[in-house]
Amino acid sequence: MGAQLRVYRQKIKSAQTTKKITKAMELIAASRIQKAQARVKASTPYSRAITRAVSAVATYSNVDHVLTTEPETIERAAVVILTSDRGLAGAFNSQVLREAEELSELLRSQGKEVVYFLVGRKAVGYFQFRRRASEQQWTGSSENPEFELAKEISDVVLEAFLRDASDGGVDEIHIVYNRFVSMMTQTPEVVRLLPLEVVEGVEEPDATVQPLYEFEPDVETVLDSLLPVYIESRIFNALLQSAAAKHAATQKAMKSASDNADKLIIDYTRLANNARQAEITQQISEIVGGADALAAAE
Repeated sequence: MGAQLRVYRQKIKSAQTTKKITKAMELIAASRIQKAQARVKASTPYSRAITRAVSAVATYSNVDHVLTTEPETIERAAVVILTSDRGLAGAFNSQVLREAEELSELLRSQGKEVVYFLVGRKAVGYFQFRRRASEQQWTGSSENPEFELAKEISDVVLEAFLRDASDGGVDEIHIVYNRFVSMMTQTPEVVRLLPLEVVEGVEEPDATVQPLYEFEPDVETVLDSLLPVYIESRIFNALLQSAAAKHAATQKAMKSASDNADKLIIDYTRLANNARQAEITQQISEIVGGADALAAAE
């Protein structure tokens, strides 16, 4: 009985230690989520404005441009996957990877070869464990992404897009990431970046009337300058969305872990009390039995 009581007390101590760690991580995530939300809020208006501008230029220019024209045949498709560098975030990474796998199956069913660009150690580890190849990887900056990272990713995917598929290039580019909806909800999002597929302009009622543009020096030069900026802004916004969603998922997961630790502490405390009570009852019974035996001997 004493050994069982020691086991329960050891488990209580272990659960209390775990709770201290998870509670601290919950508080850290809660402190970071505010800054991450502010960065998302600050970048979204610019991303939407550049999207509307690109949409208007692409719609009213009447010029076939390599970045806005759908190719006749698509042989290779690039998928950019945004995950985190660390775990302990519930289903944050698994749902993005699952969404990327579903997208890959869809693209392959259409006869397209899929190549991957990975952001975050979790995506890199996922592909390495399965011995699958990727074109390029970026790690170490998923929790606090800077614009330089978005520009580097944009330059790489644009360079691949401008190359012929026969030379190792790609014909279209998709990005998969977690979109921050609320503190409790983070949803995986799939967006086709290239060829240009504008979807955000319809969200605002006052954006239905597009402005008229005059192009100087010419439409091709404007598109050459404007569209890379558009891709950079979309990738940067996706990185910020993923970072905010990661902190929210970590806070939610750590709160759940702390609650589970509390439940374990209560359960093991009750079991320890029962074991202690049983031990005391046994000791009293032995004392009473010994006293009765002595009294009978006299």
